[in-house]
Amino acid sequence: MSETVSAAEPGKAPEESEQCESYLEAGGHTLMSWLTTTDHKRIGILYAIAITFFFFIAGIAIGLVRLELMSPRGLFLSDDEYNRLFSLHGIVMVWFFLVPSIPATFGNFFLPLMIGAKDVAFPRLNLLSWYVYLLAAGFACYAIVAGGVDTGWTFYTPFSSLYSNGNVLAAAAGVFVAGFSSIATGVNFITTTHMLRAPGMTWFRLPLFVWAIYATSVVIVLATPILAMSLLLIIAERLFGLPVFNPNDGGDPILFQHLFWFYSHPAVYIMILPAMGVISEVFTCFARRHIFGYAMMIYAILGIAVIGFFVWGHHMFVSGESQFANLMFSLLSFLVAVPSAIKVFNWTATLYRGSISFEAPMVYAMGFVGLFTMGGLTGLFLASIPIDVHVTDTYFVVAHFHYIMVGGSVSAFFAALHFWWPKITGKLYSEAWARFAAVIMFLGFNSTFLPQYIMGYTGMPRRYHVYPPEFQAYHVLSSMGALVLLTAYMLPLVYLTWSLFHGKKAPANPWRATGLEWQTPSPPPEYNFEEIPRVDTLPYEYHPENQGGPFRPQGKVIGGK
Repeated sequence: MSETVSAAEPGKAPEESEQCESYLEAGGHTLMSWLTTTDHKRIGILYAIAITFFFFIAGIAIGLVRLELMSPRGLFLSDDEYNRLFSLHGIVMVWFFLVPSIPATFGNFFLPLMIGAKDVAFPRLNLLSWYVYLLAAGFACYAIVAGGVDTGWTFYTPFSSLYSNGNVLAAAAGVFVAGFSSIATGVNFITTTHMLRAPGMTWFRLPLFVWAIYATSVVIVLATPILAMSLLLIIAERLFGLPVFNPNDGGDPILFQHLFWFYSHPAVYIMILPAMGVISEVFTCFARRHIFGYAMMIYAILGIAVIGFFVWGHHMFVSGESQFANLMFSLLSFLVAVPSAIKVFNWTATLYRGSISFEAPMVYAMGFVGLFTMGGLTGLFLASIPIDVHVTDTYFVVAHFHYIMVGGSVSAFFAALHFWWPKITGKLYSEAWARFAAVIMFLGFNSTFLPQYIMGYTGMPRRYHVYPPEFQAYHVLSSMGALVLLTAYMLPLVYLTWSLFHGKKAPANPWRATGLEWQTPSPPPEYNFEEIPRVDTLPYEYHPENQGGPFRPQGKVIGGK
C-alpha cells in the first residue's frame, strides 16, 4: 500500500507542475497546433467546444417551440415550420450532443489518465474521429440552412423515404457519418482499456467511470452499424427507388422501426451509462466513502449494456406486433430496470453514514439521481402494455424521455464538468454560483416536464402545436420552466468562462480524490506521466470519519513532460 497523502495546500499545486509543460502549453497556442494535435486531452476539449455549440443550437430550436406552445392556436409558426423546429431540436440534440457528450469529452480526456496511460491506443484515429464528427455536423447544418427536415429525430418511414423534402437525405447522411466517429472512438477506448492499463491496474481496480466508458464503447461498436444500415436504406430508397420500406412496392415500413429501435434503445444507454460512471465518481468522493457494492456496480453496468439489446420492441407495442412479442418485450423491459435500480440503491448506500459535503458537483449529482429515478419509474409504466397503449405518442412519452436523456445525462454532464474543471483548466470557479445553477436546473427541469406527464396522461398528443384550450395552463407552466432551465444552462457558461481568466489557481487535487488523474498537476502534463504509475490499491479508499482526513491514492504518480 502506498503512503497516506495529505491535502495539497489550497491554491498551490505540487512542485511537479512547475517542472513540466501542461497540455495547454505544449506545442504552442496556435490554431494549427490544436487542429493537428493527437493529445487526447486537447481532442476532448475540441469535442467539448463542438458539442456545446450544437447544444445551444438545439436549445434555441426548442425555445421557439415552447414559445409557440403558449397559445392553443399557435403564435407565429406554420405547421411546416413547427415540424421542422422540433425535428431540428431532436436530431441535433440526440445525435450531436447527447450521444457524444460524456464519452467524447470526459472519456477522451480522463480515460487514459485514470488507467495510468500516456494517451489512447490510436491517437491519430482519435483526431480523425473528431474531424468525421465535424463532417457529419456539416451535413446536418446543410439540411438546416437548406430548409430543415420535418421527420422528427426518428426518420420514420415511409414519410422519410417517400414524402418528406429532399433535405432528409442530408440529415440522414449526417447521422450516418456521425456513426463512424462514434465507432472509431469506441474502438479506441476498448483497445486502450485492454492494452494500456498501468501495472497493477487489474479489471477490478478500474474506476467505475472507466467501466462505464468501456461498456458504452462495446454498445457503440455493436449497435451503431445497425443504425447506419437503416439510414443507408432510406437514402437508397429515395435515390434509387429500392422497394425496402415503401408498402406500395412490397416494402415494409415497420421493418425500419425494428432496425431503428434495435440501435436506438441501446443508444439510450450510450447516453446514460457514462453518466452513471460520473455519478459514481462524484458520490464516493464527496461522501468520503468507498463505493458501496463495487463489484455489483460493475455487474450492473454490464447487465444494462447486455439487456439493453433485447428491449427495443417496447417502442412498438402499437405497431402490430404479436401479443407474445409484446409480452416478451414487456418482461425484458421490466428486467432491464433491475440493474438500474441496483445502481441507485448502491449510490444511496454509499451516502449512508458518509461525511457528505455539498460542493457543486455533488449537488448536480444528487439532482441526477432525483431526475433519473423519476424517469426510470415512469419507464416501468411504459413497459406495461396497457399503460403504454394509453399514453403512446403523448406528452407522457416526451416527459419520460427527457427525464432520462436530458435530466439524467445533462445533469451528469454538468456534474462531470464541475468535478473535473479544476483538473482540465487549472482554475477554480465560484462555488456559490455553481451551487445556485445546480439547484435552479433541478427546479427548472421539473417545472418544464412534470406538467407534460399530466398532459400526456390526460390525452395531449405530442408534436401538435394547435391543441385544446384546457391544456394551455400546462403548456404555459412548461414554457416558464424552460426559461428557468435556460438560465441554469447559461450561468455555467458565464462563471466558468470568467474562471479561465480570473479564477484562482487550482491545486492538483482540490477534492482530495483517490484516482490517478488527481495525482498529476492541474492541468496535466502533455504526456500525463513521466513514469507509468504502479497501482497498488483498490479505487475509492476514503476514510469517512474525518472529511478532511486521510485517503489512499491508487498509486504513486510522478508528474512529467
